[in-house]
Amino acid sequence: MTDPIPDIETPTIVGRAGQLARTTFLSLRNRNFRLYFIGQLISNSGNWLTNIALTLLILHLTGSGLRVGLLAACQYGPMLLFSAWGGAIADRVDKRRMLLVTQALEMAQSTGLAILAFMHHPPVVGLYVLALAGGTFLALDNPLRRSFVSEMVPADDLPNAVVLYSTIVNGSRIVGPAVAGFLIVTVGYGWCFTVDAASYVAVLVCLVLMREHELHRGASGPAGQGTVRDGLRYVFATPVLWISFAMLAVIGTLSYNFSVTLPIFVTRVLHGSDQTYTLLYSVFSVGAVACSLIVAHRGLVRLTHLIVGAIALGVTLLLLAATSSVGLAMAAVFPVGMAGIAYMTATTTIVQMESRQDMHGRVLALQTVLIGGPLAVGGPFLGWLADALGGRAPLILGGVAALAAAGIGYAASPHRATVRLDEDHWRAGQPR
Repeated sequence: MTDPIPDIETPTIVGRAGQLARTTFLSLRNRNFRLYFIGQLISNSGNWLTNIALTLLILHLTGSGLRVGLLAACQYGPMLLFSAWGGAIADRVDKRRMLLVTQALEMAQSTGLAILAFMHHPPVVGLYVLALAGGTFLALDNPLRRSFVSEMVPADDLPNAVVLYSTIVNGSRIVGPAVAGFLIVTVGYGWCFTVDAASYVAVLVCLVLMREHELHRGASGPAGQGTVRDGLRYVFATPVLWISFAMLAVIGTLSYNFSVTLPIFVTRVLHGSDQTYTLLYSVFSVGAVACSLIVAHRGLVRLTHLIVGAIALGVTLLLLAATSSVGLAMAAVFPVGMAGIAYMTATTTIVQMESRQDMHGRVLALQTVLIGGPLAVGGPFLGWLADALGGRAPLILGGVAALAAAGIGYAASPHRATVRLDEDHWRAGQPR
């Protein structure tokens, strides 16, 4: 009797799938980063739950695109003012212990929002004040959270850890909006903020459980060397950094303000409900996560990817603006999510890998300024533009701006500025 032919295809497929997973999630082999990943995924989901609920609550209470833009100014304005100093602090403190403080403060802010939202007539001014407080805490917390990634993994795993951290943020965009839509319809806005406050317990517990002796801490610079001015000089002396920052200033102001442009587009152009907006945002986020996993698997980002991502973002925003039905918008918003995260992951990873470790907090804080600051400035402007010209206008302007930023990046970047993220560069600790 002839022996059966062995099945070699299935093991091959399984083996390739296993290798794909190991490559994509390489940095999770580090215990401290696994804890951080879990805690941040839960907490960031709660953050997006609050962001969506607060935006919709303000839109329902005021009916004004400008007022929604002013909310964005309250949330992100402090990042423009304080993030650079937060980065300087991040370079000189114990990040894990400082994160315990900032995360507890953000938990208190979410609790305050819940108390106001449970009122029969929530005071709009009170919501703005708490949004401003949350923005201030975020300005201090954001450089800490992002620069802390480099302390939890060895240099070989850092590129993957940076991209997976971006995946956390975008994965939470799927869960947060979906839960927000369900809670708003069933039990109201107050419970959205309550769930967010509870989610901070997870990140606080994970921070406490970390092993300090396994952290990869760099030596702190001498007093007087941790200034914001040093960070600015360093950025302007590093072509890859200032080119990416120049593009980010344009795109952050006019193209990446989705918390303002999408709800206005849904309510005024598509005539959709809260559920429509949360569903649209979830589809947007699925595209973002899909793209971030692809980037995580590849393990490298070049400056050319930054330019291509900006072009893709511009084109997809223009396509989304041309849609007139919920079905077409759902199909169009998926590639917007992919293009947006392709661009943002590229700029974030380049900044992480092209800056010296002792400059991490300051450089990341300056990038945060160029994310949050333009959102604060662009939010009210885009809200006013929607009130004046209609819900499509902000998306059209955002698409044109992204294409213009890509042109700026292409014109400013010689071929020698194209970068590959490799471990030898990181170990050297010097910009090329």
